[in-house]
Amino acid sequence: MGAPPDASHVFYRKLNRSLPLIVRGEGVYLYDDAGKRYLDACGGAMVASVGHGVRDIADAIASQAAKVAYINGTMFTNEPVERLADALVRLSPAGIEKAYFLSSGSEAVEAALKLARQYHVERGEPERRIVIARTPGYHGNTLLALSASARPHYRQLFDPWLVDVRMIDAPYPYRAGDGDRSPAMTGDALEAAIVAAGPNTVAAFIAEPIGGSSTGAAVPPASYYARVREICDRYGVLFIADEVLCGVGRTGKFFALEHFTDARGAAITPDIITLGKGLNGGYVPLSAMLARQSLFDAMKKSKLGGLMHAQTYSQHPVAAAAGLATLRYIQEHELVERAARLGPRLLSQLGALMDVGDGAALVGDVRGIGLLAGVELVADRASKRPFERGLKVVERLMDAALARGLIVWPNTGHADGTNGDLVLIAPPLVVSESQIDELAVLLRDSLADVARDIAALRS
Repeated sequence: MGAPPDASHVFYRKLNRSLPLIVRGEGVYLYDDAGKRYLDACGGAMVASVGHGVRDIADAIASQAAKVAYINGTMFTNEPVERLADALVRLSPAGIEKAYFLSSGSEAVEAALKLARQYHVERGEPERRIVIARTPGYHGNTLLALSASARPHYRQLFDPWLVDVRMIDAPYPYRAGDGDRSPAMTGDALEAAIVAAGPNTVAAFIAEPIGGSSTGAAVPPASYYARVREICDRYGVLFIADEVLCGVGRTGKFFALEHFTDARGAAITPDIITLGKGLNGGYVPLSAMLARQSLFDAMKKSKLGGLMHAQTYSQHPVAAAAGLATLRYIQEHELVERAARLGPRLLSQLGALMDVGDGAALVGDVRGIGLLAGVELVADRASKRPFERGLKVVERLMDAALARGLIVWPNTGHADGTNGDLVLIAPPLVVSESQIDELAVLLRDSLADVARDIAALRS
């Protein structure tokens, strides 16, 4: 069994619990050293897109490591990186022509924001320094990415080190007071923020095309990103689509932004796209920043010799080989199409949690698209009133689910910055219909456990 934090030399992220020791993974399941099986309903951290234990990917990693494991990306290129860049550009919307590879989603976001800033400086507009992001929202843990994230518990600690990022309300249908007419839902909030800041001072707007854990898979209105693109074009602001969590097939499209088109039905092309998680499937640390040709051309002309963002493990051959193998596995097994096909079943089974089981009253909303879904928990469904944070409802649910052999991803604070409880459901794209049914039953029973706990506390 896993050692308690004080009995191990590992500096665990969570220090208030003993962690099971996982020894094997297969498909959507993980197994600990005591033989207990866990259904991984969130792919770890929404990462294990192709499932656990895929031999083809492991073999690709070993083969590349035996040839050449590392090169300095400022001095050499390598075959896996060139091939992965070609593959991603072929999949990208028109205009996206270049790929830069890093090791994590946070690094990709950091690189994207730095590229946006340097692009404006190179074009003679150094006054463009402001980034606009959304709340609730999350883009990473490095300091610039964290500055663009709306996570109050992090900001309480690190606020003196963070830069000024202007926040607008995220499109969050469940909690949009004026529904689709609210500025957050129409895109008007973005334009108002740009005008208030001074249009010539704004460098970039960054957003997850479909909400991640911070809004529990909230899907914006169909016209939202066409409006965003139009606003960004009018004011000379770069649009960064953060697809680290929602990209690479998770929503039933390769890019989540593909769910949105302009009034003519044409695809919407951001200026920069960030990828991670599903791109590597959890097999290696790998992320990507994809950019328009025009941004690359500005860096090419720079007196600085290129983008001023360096990472020791950028353009890593073994990581790129793993990414290629992951893409190949996704395509050969039609996992993007599978996510689109099985998404309605997942949402239907989760939606039934609002009506069935002793914990049904805890569920305020179920939403999502493809194999990305959020289950929001509330103290009162009619008023959408969240539970007070002190009850730690989602932590109780996570523990109850783990005890039953189900892994879910918790989030807090989305309702008002402090209160709010939800779980994100994002199983590996290889999940079967029967496993979706199993997932829903385990979650239903776990909700019942939590309902009993809360009732006992209040009695």
